[in-house]
Amino acid sequence: MSDLDPGWLWAIGGLVLLIAEVVAPGFFLVFLGVAAIATGLFTLLFDLGVAPQLALFVIYTGLALMIGKRWYAEPGTAEQQIGLNDPAGRLVGRSAQVVDPIDEHGGRVRLGDGEWTARGGPAAAGSRVEILAVEGNCLIVGPSRAIAADRGTSDA
Repeated sequence: MSDLDPGWLWAIGGLVLLIAEVVAPGFFLVFLGVAAIATGLFTLLFDLGVAPQLALFVIYTGLALMIGKRWYAEPGTAEQQIGLNDPAGRLVGRSAQVVDPIDEHGGRVRLGDGEWTARGGPAAAGSRVEILAVEGNCLIVGPSRAIAADRGTSDA
């Protein structure tokens, strides 16, 4: 195996790293594998010595990391990620139907197929309210601003 050209060693090493990434995914070995393959190709094309090979490997690793970071960055903007890990926070702005009259001390609303405690209002049973905020498991509600638009929804 000592007769093998260093370019082929880099390429084989890169392929081994790519296979290792598939076997044990962590999404870091792919960058090293791509850099090793690129180093191997340049070594085969230009018959480089050990020092230039190592320098190219470092440069290619840095480039692969920069491209990968840009390519696989967190998807979406901050505005799109609001409420991503806060399911109750996604209720804000939705419309609900009052089940028990609501005042500043409490009441109940139906949202989808469940009932929630609510306060705010005041709102009579049967009326529609808009969810303004969520505090723990209690919805803070106010008068609905889009009653006409909500008539076609299935939230109630």
